[in-house]
Amino acid sequence: MAYTVTPAPPGPVGSQYCVCKVELSICGQNLLDRDVTSKSDPFCVLFMEVNGKWVELDRTETAVNNLNPAFAKKFIIDYHFEEVQKLKFALFDQDKSSTQLYEHDFLGEFSCTLGMIVSSKKITRTLLLGNGKPAGKGMITIAAQELSDNRVITLSMAGRKLDKKDLFGKSDPFLEFHKPGDDGKWMLVHRTEVIKYTLDPVWKPFTVPLVSLCDGDVEKLIKVVCYDYDSDGGHDFIGEFQTSVARLCEAQDASPLELECINPKKQKKKKNYKNSGIIIVKSCKITRDFSFLDYILGGCQLMFTVGIDFTASNGNPQEPSSLHYINPLGTNEYLSAIWAVGQIIQDYDSDKMFPALGFGAQLPPDWKVSHEFAINFNPRNPFCSGVEGIVQAYSACLPHIRFYGPTNFSPIINHVARFAAQATQQETASQYFILLIITDGVISDMDETRHAVVQASKLPMSIIIVGVGNADFAAMEFLDGDSRVLHSYTGEEAVRDIVQFVPFRNFRNVPKETLAKAVLAELPQQVVQYFKHQNLPPINSEPA
Repeated sequence: MAYTVTPAPPGPVGSQYCVCKVELSICGQNLLDRDVTSKSDPFCVLFMEVNGKWVELDRTETAVNNLNPAFAKKFIIDYHFEEVQKLKFALFDQDKSSTQLYEHDFLGEFSCTLGMIVSSKKITRTLLLGNGKPAGKGMITIAAQELSDNRVITLSMAGRKLDKKDLFGKSDPFLEFHKPGDDGKWMLVHRTEVIKYTLDPVWKPFTVPLVSLCDGDVEKLIKVVCYDYDSDGGHDFIGEFQTSVARLCEAQDASPLELECINPKKQKKKKNYKNSGIIIVKSCKITRDFSFLDYILGGCQLMFTVGIDFTASNGNPQEPSSLHYINPLGTNEYLSAIWAVGQIIQDYDSDKMFPALGFGAQLPPDWKVSHEFAINFNPRNPFCSGVEGIVQAYSACLPHIRFYGPTNFSPIINHVARFAAQATQQETASQYFILLIITDGVISDMDETRHAVVQASKLPMSIIIVGVGNADFAAMEFLDGDSRVLHSYTGEEAVRDIVQFVPFRNFRNVPKETLAKAVLAELPQQVVQYFKHQNLPPINSEPA
């Protein structure tokens, strides 16, 4: 194909939840030797697929006379979990000073998604020529790292014998934390609450990102200022001091750190001035506030299961009016939903073997109704190979089952919950389960489903419900606890919101990627929320 240099596109619009920067390091091994008198001088070019076309994002430096280069220049990309981000890494032997790629000898290329790279953390693959054959013994290694300082600092502060500023009472003290700005002026980072009528305040512990407090540099000077609160906004200055996070970290629970609060004006005027009180650092802890990408790079696998509604209200799949009718283009709303979600999730599961279950149908040979059957008719091995495998099993099972009812969700939710419960016994952040239920209508077992969701909220599990057709989906909105906490029929509350409901009809006339974004937007947050609640760090996490 022809390679063209195109200006990089503006940053893609992603979800508010999971956008962070990933740094990719590139190495080549056993590259083709295109130079007659010396070895190749390789450089790597990164392309991203935008609207079906490969657009160049960046290039490495040229490694002179080297068939096994480790490039110093890193590629930095915005990572969006809920998008398929297709990348191509192409290597060339630099022959001229031209920026036009056709002027240089092609050494091979490799294409994949960003999701594939981050889920493996590091991959080594064969380089291919334009005809799809291997580029000699040439290989490429790509390693991913998240570019964010996820450390947070938690401080517990108190004061002793602060100056009295109010005429008829004691002071109402609060603290402000400042760091030096780029312009050399002090910039406010955090303000504590006001403690009324005391010269010996104890403030609530607070947590701020380390980047906010000191730009991630624990040796950088910060300024702490103590004021007496006035309701008119004219707060009275009590005193201040400068310190660093490294110094604050000397505070231990058993031995607090004491720092003098100084009023420079008073210090100049009074010879015997000592201080305007003592600020006590009761404790100071730096920890990591792990992100979704930290857990994925740490080796967490997303375990994907599909549940498909085969109840009679869907209509006869042989007739075009049926929601299960596969049109001449080979698709329907069920298949569209499977593709939209599956093509993203499959990058995060190493074996790409997904259980696909059906409910609400009568099965051969005895035509009993089942609410949790393998659509490949192999209950001992309900796994399908990749999203394509699910699609094939779905199409193959349609002529062999009878659509029936009722629409019971709880058996399939409990089915996946059993596996999620087993995963908790490992006590590591290694697996998180995602159940995609595609349905056409009203839930028959609402009480049991509510109970199943409340119990599942305690497990490493999320439920995505896509409603197809034009039915009333009020019950689904009820399960999606965005606006209120879901309760079981016993009165028990869900520990967290794990259900995301989306009606397919809202996405019929928009690009298919839009459905994936809407359906998966909350998932990164749900994964992080669960593992934090369990105090489980990523498997391969470094100490703060």
